[in-house]
Amino acid sequence: MTKQLTFKLPEIDREKTKEAVEGAFEKYRFYLLTVPEERLPKVTASYSLVPPAHTNAFHSSTEDAVIGKVDFERDKYLEWIIRGVNRLAKMEREIIYKRYLEDEETFDYEIYNDIGFSERRYYRLKARIFYKLAFILRIEVYQP
Repeated sequence: MTKQLTFKLPEIDREKTKEAVEGAFEKYRFYLLTVPEERLPKVTASYSLVPPAHTNAFHSSTEDAVIGKVDFERDKYLEWIIRGVNRLAKMEREIIYKRYLEDEETFDYEIYNDIGFSERRYYRLKARIFYKLAFILRIEVYQP
C-alpha cells in the first residue's frame, strides 16, 4: 500500500497582506511626488515672465552619485508597481488605477458607482485584486 504525500500550505495573514499592498501604493504615490517636475510629462503649455537663468552651479561627484542612486531606486520601484498592476485583468487594473495610482484621491464609493458595481461585489473583487497583487509583487504576509 502506498502512502499519499501531503503537505500543508502556509496560511496568509489577510490583514497584514492588505496593509502591505496599501503600503506599497502609498510609497508609490510618495515617490511620484519626488520625481522632478522637469521629468514629469507636460499636459499644458507653461509660460514664465522670468527669463531662464544659466548658472555655473555644479554638484560634486559624490552628490551626483547619491542623487543618481536615489533616482534609480525610485524609478525602479515605480516601474515594479506599474509592471505588477499591468499583469492584472482590465477591470482590475482600472479599479486599482482609479483608487490608488491617480493624482487625485478617489473614494471607493465613487469607483463602484462609476463602474456600475454593487458595493458588495466591488469589495469582494478588490480583496481578490489585493491578493493577486500581493503574490505578483511578492509582498504577501503569512501567519506564523
